[in-house]
Order: sequence, then C-alpha cells, then structure tokens
Amino acid sequence: MMEELLEKIEKRRTFAIISHPDAGKTTLTEKLLLYGGAIHLAGSVKARKSNKHAVSDWMEIEKQRGISVTSSVLQFDYDGYRVNILDTPGHQDFSEDTYRTLMAADSAVMLIDAAKGVEPQTKKLFWVCHRRHLPIFTFVNKLDRYGRNPFDLMDELEKVLHIRAYPINWPIGIDGHYKGVYNRLENSIELFEEDGSHGAKKLKSTTGSLDDPKIQELLGDELYENLCNDIELLDMAGDEFDMEKVNNGELTPMFFGSAMTNFGVQAFLEKFLELSPKPQPRKLQDGTMLVPENEEFSAFIFKIQANMNPAHRDRISFMRICSGVFDKGMSVYHKQSNKVIKLAQPQQFLAQERTIVEKAYPGDIIGVFDPGIFGIGDSLSDSKLKLQFEDFPVFPPEIFARVQPKDSLKRKQFEKGILQLSQEGAIQVFEQKGVGLESFIVGVVGVLQLEVLEYRLNNEYSAHLLMNQLPYSVARWVYAEDKKLLDNIKGLDNGMLVYDKKERPVILVNNEWSLNWILDRNPGIQFLTVPADVEKI
Repeated sequence: MMEELLEKIEKRRTFAIISHPDAGKTTLTEKLLLYGGAIHLAGSVKARKSNKHAVSDWMEIEKQRGISVTSSVLQFDYDGYRVNILDTPGHQDFSEDTYRTLMAADSAVMLIDAAKGVEPQTKKLFWVCHRRHLPIFTFVNKLDRYGRNPFDLMDELEKVLHIRAYPINWPIGIDGHYKGVYNRLENSIELFEEDGSHGAKKLKSTTGSLDDPKIQELLGDELYENLCNDIELLDMAGDEFDMEKVNNGELTPMFFGSAMTNFGVQAFLEKFLELSPKPQPRKLQDGTMLVPENEEFSAFIFKIQANMNPAHRDRISFMRICSGVFDKGMSVYHKQSNKVIKLAQPQQFLAQERTIVEKAYPGDIIGVFDPGIFGIGDSLSDSKLKLQFEDFPVFPPEIFARVQPKDSLKRKQFEKGILQLSQEGAIQVFEQKGVGLESFIVGVVGVLQLEVLEYRLNNEYSAHLLMNQLPYSVARWVYAEDKKLLDNIKGLDNGMLVYDKKERPVILVNNEWSLNWILDRNPGIQFLTVPADVEKI
C-alpha cells in the first residue's frame, strides 16, 4: 500500500496557470490537453464566433465574452504523469477565485505575452505565488507575432518581479519569424515545420544537435550565427541552473513558444513535468505540516460550483487531496460540521466531460456532489486525523449593490441563488438589520462579478434582479473588546452598518477619508480589512 502511494505521488503534477487577461492562458491550457491526448482537435480561440469554443471555458457568459470567469479543473495523463491543471480566471475582477485556486497548486506557470511583457495582473498574481514560495515556471507566449527581444524580457522579470530567469529553451529567429527552439540543458535544437492548421493539430518538427550539419543547413548561416552568439551571451552573463532556487521560488525556468501555433508547447510540457514538484506538504491550522505520504486520507475544498450541468441543477465541491488514498464510496470526517460524511458521486474533469473516480491520490483534484454542506476552505480527513488545514485568505469587497428580485413571486429562487453564489465565493452577502428581508447587500471585488451575478441568477434560477449600486468602496469588519461600543458607533451617517453571513458587523463607507473620520470618533473600536479570526492575504 505504502509503495503504491509513494509511486502515485511521484507521478502527480498539480499546477495553476497565471497571467494577465489576453496573454493566451486558455489557449495554452487547451494545447496542453491536445498534446496530452485528452482532445484531438483544438478549437482555435480565434474561431470564437463559430461554435468551437475553448475546451476549458464552459460557462455560457465566457463563450460570449471570450474570457475565463471561473477556474476550470482539467486532468490528463502524459508520459506516465497524471497532470492536474488549474486554469484560473484571467480577468482581475475574479482575482479572489484565482487566489483560492493557488492554495491547491504545487507550482505555477506564469504566462507572458512576448510583446507586452510583465503586465499588472501578472505582477499581482506573481507576488501571491511568491509569498507562498511556489516554484514559478515562465512561458513567453505569442512568438508567432512581433514581440520584444528575449533578453529584454529576461531583464524585465528581474527588474519588475525581482526574480532571476534561466531560459531552458531559446527561440531561433527574429520578430514573429521563429523557426524553432534551442534546448540549453540538452544542447539540442527543434525546428518546426510550416503548418496551415492554425494550431488545431500537433506541430511536426525536426530535431538535432547544434553541430549537426543538417540543422545548420536548415537554419542558414545568419540564423545559425545569431543563435551561437545568443548562446555564448547566455552562458557568460546568465545564471547557473539551480533546482533548489527554482523550488524556493528564487529562479524561474523560462520557455519560449506560441500556444496558438503549438510552437514549443510539447518541449515546454515535457521539461515542465520533469522539473516541477510532486505534491507538497500542506500547512495545518496549528502551524504543523502534513506530508502527502501520510497513509490517512485528507483533503480541503477550494472551489464550489453550482449548476455546472444546468440540466441537473447540481452543485460540485472541488477538493485537493493532500494525503492518503481516496476510495469511491468512502466516508470522511468534516471538521466544520463535526460530522462523518459519505463523499457521493466523485468525479474528475476534462472541462464538461466527467468520469467517475474509483481511486485518487495526493495532488489529484476531484469533484464531489455537495448537498449544500460544504464551504470554501473546509477540511476533510480520516476520522482518526480530525484535522483542520490553514484558513483561506479573505478579501474586503470594493463594490457594493443592493439586490432584490424583480418579481416577488420569485423570492425563493432569488434567495437560493444568492445563498449558493455566496457559498461558491462568487459574492459576499451582507444584511442590513431592521430593513426587512426583501433585499440583500452584495459585495464584490470587481464590477464584472455583478454582471455574472445578474446573468447567473437569471439563467440558472429564473430570478430577474433589481440592482442598485451603492456609493461605498471600503468595507471594514468592526471589532471591539467591549461589545457595548458596537451598539453606539458614532459617525454612521457617513456609512452603513451591515452584517456578514456569520453575523459579524461590517461598516461600509465611501472612501478612506470617511473611514478615518469614523475611526477618530470611535476609540476602542478596531476597523479590520478581514474578520478578526481570519488570516489576511
């Protein structure tokens, strides 16, 4: 049993792809599936106007707008490895979902547009990975177009993100006319054939060494000489490759390619699987680490998704297995409810395609049917362990709206939808005391989340909304040792007092100036960016 467990852990790879919107993340995810044999023809993202949508974008609103607004969980096998890809939303309005997804990853692939370099959302997500000491692998994408000099991009990583880069492969050619890549670790060259399929099929290539006359002839004198000069410069001025620094998040292995045309994708996938970490230990609430080799089962829930299949109105909780072996039909201890629960309908995903899971191992992501008992960050384990993993980060919302059903007869559907979307973590819900129950205050990090809320309530729960955006942009949880102070907060005519789903008081104000005004008038009260009992990101 132990030997089998160790063997399975060794061959698991669980990673998230992070990037700024439009860097090509969904396309890269799809091409990894193509090379993994999970799909046989890639639906080019350029063809979004047709019915061929990228495999990982399954929500209708994503297909219409061409953005990823939920985190997909995709799985495939490649060369003996079991690969779990966490495809995170690219849009910054959904950064909360991305942060939660990163809790379930062992490494991250940072996707950078060759023409644009390091963009704001990439920077933000990089620092989250960096704080969690996740190994970060960089894929410079869109080499099929005009882009910046590869040396400039290396320099930018160092100056903007303060991380050294070691190019594993190096592009051969110039400005959108690249013929292949040189692998520095293996001293080999791969030249790609011209292909008219626009990335729908795997790209054919020729491989050989740097001193192979055939390769020199295919490249021509000028390109060959440029490549030799680049290699010499990299070897002289660049860093040594150091796996320990990679694992500590201090050095990023760098790859160049084009997800759209499949240029360099397979070389990246193979090297990434070889270098990236197997499932890593996970931190518990008491600060100790739980190793994946522990034979007792444990997992945590990092994502909940209602109505993945509108026909079945189902609700799936996604869990990351941290230790032991999952067996179909098993019962586990649920820390938050203090109950033993049978995990029903365990599934693994290739976008909408689901397969029932008989067994799963540390690093694997599985979805289970959720009757409404699970929450984001919940801990599950063998009843002998009864453990709790560290808290997930919580974010103060910045945009608020009062919502109520347009049709009072649809009240029940409206309440169910609001409850389910808040359990998914898509919105935060607050109640204003003494106003009656006909409306809720919802808080989100980005305005696009309000659009998705309206769309999903309408399409999944048949509840049309009346929504009024509120003038507040700052939320603070209110805390005082002396609870009597909370009954008489001064200066509330400049804000609104509401309560979160755990009945904790929260103050909403227009801006930081208004907050400071209230702060000055209420000594003894703390105004916190997250609840007092939760860790801040």
